[in-house]
Amino acid sequence: MRHTRRHIERHRSSQTGWLRAAVLGANDGIVSTASLLIGMSAAGASHGNIVVAGLAGLVAGAMSMAAGEYVSVHSQADTEKADLLRESAELEADPTAERRELTAIYVERGLAQELAEQVAVQLMQHDALGAHARDELGISEALSARPVQAALASAASFALGAVLPLLVALVATRQGLVPWLAASSLVSLALLGLLAAGVGGADAGRSAWRVTVWGALAMAATAAVGRLFGAVV
Repeated sequence: MRHTRRHIERHRSSQTGWLRAAVLGANDGIVSTASLLIGMSAAGASHGNIVVAGLAGLVAGAMSMAAGEYVSVHSQADTEKADLLRESAELEADPTAERRELTAIYVERGLAQELAEQVAVQLMQHDALGAHARDELGISEALSARPVQAALASAASFALGAVLPLLVALVATRQGLVPWLAASSLVSLALLGLLAAGVGGADAGRSAWRVTVWGALAMAATAAVGRLFGAVV
């Protein structure tokens, strides 16, 4: 008996959930911590106070990212669950109407009426709720909301990003702190943009340029605020 070998393709769409949270967390960790340290340095804070502020910013930022991401993604998950419950009730109440609805979706996508009806019937016999979730609601396992995963990815990536400028603050001299922080953070942001583009299949140059420019603007803004409102001690 002849067996057909399944052609396996690896697409990146299944990575968008954790990738978005991880990139956002690392980017925010680098930008916010470096900007905080540069702002305090411009304000004239002592080297010890700068390091303590950076450590506090790392902890607070990681917790804030985790909480915010969890609440946001959990809201999405609740919406998906409510939609699935509603769809399940509709399938139980009027499966014929739901089959016609699924058929109409396939016809709109380009299938002939007869073929669309056959596809709808067979898919609903196999997994009616799964077919409607995927083709009517746009909910699939690969793209479904995962609050805990997103929260942990955000917290861990923020902490990892924040460690980089914090380490620079620990080893750099007080006089060379701002140049070292700015240079190392911009390089880190560019590498992060390249990494995100490589994993997600996006344009590498555009991704690196985007995160670097916004990081530079954030650090310049906090340096200006520190210089304007700070007091030399």
